[in-house]
Amino acid sequence: MNDPSIFDPACVRCPRLAGHLAAVRRDHPGYHAAPVAPFGPANASLLIVGLAPGMHGANATGRPFTGDHAGILLYQTLHAAGFSNQPDGAAPDDGLILQDCRVTNAVKCLPPQNKPSPAEIRSCNAFLAAEIDAVAPRVILALGRIAHDAVLRARGLALAGHPFAHGAEHDLGQGRRLFDSYHCSRYNTQTRRLTPAMFEAVFREIRARLS
Repeated sequence: MNDPSIFDPACVRCPRLAGHLAAVRRDHPGYHAAPVAPFGPANASLLIVGLAPGMHGANATGRPFTGDHAGILLYQTLHAAGFSNQPDGAAPDDGLILQDCRVTNAVKCLPPQNKPSPAEIRSCNAFLAAEIDAVAPRVILALGRIAHDAVLRARGLALAGHPFAHGAEHDLGQGRRLFDSYHCSRYNTQTRRLTPAMFEAVFREIRARLS
């Protein structure tokens, strides 16, 4: 899917993020250090929305949730739920194929301290809105509150009417559902805010919705 309304590999619309990536490229010349494209088929029933590329994960490898701790639980769980051909996703050339599932981010560029500004989230939201329109998923899974809010904005829905909560399910209209989960970050998994069992339970509900 090469539609520039969905993803622009040369995007520099956020000056702070563009400057940060330029600095990362100087310090880490082997890193991708550019906007990170979505991963997975263009007509997936499930669209997973994360926050933004991680410094030593997607920002380094160029593939969402690849190369850092957050991707370990995500790709293991996707495989267990039948959404991928293997449980590992450590490098872009590892043979991982997503099945009826696509992974993207609310913000496509690495933000300093993993914290995009509200303006940067809004600036990138047009890409997410266009992607949802093009992919037309039946289910969207938001990993964390920022992703949850970004999906609602992309659909023109009020945030107050759809509060974020782990395991929550929301009606987005047009036969589409939004599921919420805590982000599968190292912090959340190590503190047990999100356990593998909790994450698997969300995917069981998604599978039931898609069956």
